Amino acid sequence: MVSRSYSNLVELASGEASSFGLVNRRIPRIMTVAGLISDVIVDDDQVESVCSDISSSSVHRDRIIIVANQLPIKAHRNHDGDRSFWSFDWDENSLLQLKDGMGDDDIEIIYVGCLKEDVHPNEQDEVSMILLENYKCVPTFLPPEMFTKYYHGFCKQQLWPLFHYMLPLSPELGGRFNRSLWQAYVSVNKIFADRIMEVINPEDDYVWIHDYHLMVLPTFLRKRFNRVKLGFFLHSPFPSSEIYKTLPIREELLRALLNSDLIGFHTFDYARHFLSCCSRMLGLTYESKRGYVGIEYYGRTVSIKILPVGIHMGQIQSVLRLKETEEKVCELIRQFSDQGRTMLLGVDDMDIFKGITLKLLAMEQLLIQHPEYRGKVVLVQIANPARGRGKDVQEMQDETKATVKRINETFRKPGYDPVILIDEPLKFYERVAYYVVAECCLVTAVRDGMNLIPYEYIVSRQGNETLDKVLKIGPSPKKKSMLVVSEFIGCSPSLSGAIRVNPWNIDAVADAMDSALGMADSEKQLRHEKHYRYVSTHDVGYWARSFLQDLERACSDHVQRRWWGIGFGLSFKVVALDPNFRKLSMDHIVSAYKRTANRAILLDYDGTLMPQVSIDKSPTDKTIEILNSLCRDKNNMVFLVSARSRKILSEWFSPCENIGIAAEHGYFLRMKRDDIWETCVPATDCSWKQIAEPVMKLYTETTDGSTIEDKETALVWWYEDADPDFGSCQAKELLDHLESVLANEPVTVKSGQNYVEVKPQGVSKGIVAKRLLSSMEEKGMSPDFVLCIGDDRSDEDMFEVITSSMNGPIAPKAEVFACTVCRKPSKAKYYLDDTAEIVRLIQGLACVSDQKI
Repeated sequence: MVSRSYSNLVELASGEASSFGLVNRRIPRIMTVAGLISDVIVDDDQVESVCSDISSSSVHRDRIIIVANQLPIKAHRNHDGDRSFWSFDWDENSLLQLKDGMGDDDIEIIYVGCLKEDVHPNEQDEVSMILLENYKCVPTFLPPEMFTKYYHGFCKQQLWPLFHYMLPLSPELGGRFNRSLWQAYVSVNKIFADRIMEVINPEDDYVWIHDYHLMVLPTFLRKRFNRVKLGFFLHSPFPSSEIYKTLPIREELLRALLNSDLIGFHTFDYARHFLSCCSRMLGLTYESKRGYVGIEYYGRTVSIKILPVGIHMGQIQSVLRLKETEEKVCELIRQFSDQGRTMLLGVDDMDIFKGITLKLLAMEQLLIQHPEYRGKVVLVQIANPARGRGKDVQEMQDETKATVKRINETFRKPGYDPVILIDEPLKFYERVAYYVVAECCLVTAVRDGMNLIPYEYIVSRQGNETLDKVLKIGPSPKKKSMLVVSEFIGCSPSLSGAIRVNPWNIDAVADAMDSALGMADSEKQLRHEKHYRYVSTHDVGYWARSFLQDLERACSDHVQRRWWGIGFGLSFKVVALDPNFRKLSMDHIVSAYKRTANRAILLDYDGTLMPQVSIDKSPTDKTIEILNSLCRDKNNMVFLVSARSRKILSEWFSPCENIGIAAEHGYFLRMKRDDIWETCVPATDCSWKQIAEPVMKLYTETTDGSTIEDKETALVWWYEDADPDFGSCQAKELLDHLESVLANEPVTVKSGQNYVEVKPQGVSKGIVAKRLLSSMEEKGMSPDFVLCIGDDRSDEDMFEVITSSMNGPIAPKAEVFACTVCRKPSKAKYYLDDTAEIVRLIQGLACVSDQKI
């Protein structure tokens, strides 16, 4: 299928595709002059969100659009006499260069991102065409000033330190929130969205966004195309909620990420922190279903993926076969092995979180504690250029060089320096050669999202036949490698054979280095074999295929739902609903109300007639007056169905003489104020409370903020004022505990929003609905109008009964309105936005009855 592109929402709304082909289309510059979005609330004035209920023409994966801060492209400026021109090549060091790793020729990959090199505005059109035609890359050009504020400012000075657990406790530490940098960040994300718009076919393409540079991009894309298939992968750590909640724009970032369909993390810890933040700051719940973790967000399930990224196996293996690699390995053997020296290797970026100085101090401690290693063990520290800039980077460089100088001056011997610092850029084959020769690799970062250095080291140590000859290893030997890794890096959980250390504990790191050096070869071989088996089967291709497979699953129901965009700016979100689910129109229901004669009206109370946030839950005079107006109409049968006790409901609604009330989810029922209370189910023995109450009290004592509500026939454990994470955890434990101890009792244990309830079996609001409808039918008054309004799970039973009773107690061609509160998944066919709208609706019906009377 030929992929189509829409340049704006007008084309999407009209269904008219662009007349330009993907490759032949001229992509214009997005922005060549400096400009910022003036405020955090950033809307497209000319483009409005459209309800996406157009059926997709294809649900198979056709193209993947990979979006990252940088393109996996190396650009070179060439000169030929007076003429200069650009040349491009794939950046083999880029993790996102998935063209070969995917191993599927049927998948077309488009890349969107920035180039590392500055391109003059006059050349940007030409460069765009070259990259699109030859590399399927769409470059995003940013003005230098904006890029500095976005990347070196907000990304590197605010997000990156915070995500690595560094708080801006003083101005000297940097990272204080700066709104102008935040506006630049939002502006750049919007520019990326504009660029994606030029090549996306929103019906078929999958968009995969990478890392913290583009965390608000999902909102811009979701706003343009409500049903876009969108995945996001965070390559950095996600901090604990205690750290993250210090960020002034914490909710904006969380809501932007939740506009994705699938969010990926390297480790469970990072995912757990994200879920905790969503729970604590947004009040969202999450659960695991058949192995998949998901967050319910406005009718959508945002899936969570936990899978560490891998490396390009083929790339490293091809580098190992290079002649240059072999020559470099020979050179290093002459420099170290032939001199009777063992190499320990560290490869890190020169930044404050890589723990280079801690590693050097551990080396110093090793030489102090074990004099026998002096002259025999060398630490080679390769320090890659820092990606950021600033005072802290310079201080780190100065400290590293000073520490290396001090150690070498202390332990130097003729022809021997215990530490060799390489702080100039190395070619990849040179780095691989160091891996091949090193006896042990040390990664002591104090915080790192993933860190693939150990993976590269393991594959390099596996080597090949040519390098085996250079290393003078016999035929078909068992290879060996040794790793000392920090507990605080993302790859640590997957390397179970490594020696894990707390990098802050210098003595422990020194002991780990000693253990690695003295370990038996047979043990090293077993650990290497285990690591190599994992790394070789979990490469970058496996990671990408697994993520995209889950993304396809997460988006599988897009075509079956209606999508509505709500909110402004970065508060924008979409609501996914059943195609038949719509807002209840006042005109529609009033018209049906006027032309019908036998009406059944069932109303929930808390969250329906009374907002959940109200402290005083008793009904207002206005509510009582409206209910009385409805009850005075002889054509109406009005019922209040609540989970509250009959005592409270009797007191609150004593002014309403003709209203029917069902208490405790329908266990107790009376048709009018002066009638005797009946039970909808046979009377039950509540001796089970003697078993359940002590268990609930135990959890109440250990869960601050929790309470027990004792009803006549039920017990409820509330934890709405407890810590969200701890309360939820305790609720799950309590649910299991109660189900276990009450297994032989005639009760049901259920959990809901901030509560766990034990009630008699067979009790539900659905029974009340059946009872009312059957009672009206027996009196020869089969209802031709049914209105049922509720807001939570317990009301779904009523919705199910009235929608399935069209051929039963309800008259043929009856007007049936099952209505829930807010747009959310429900068995109801209608919704109203809040309790205020519900009260207005009921008041409108009461006015019709008053006029009639």
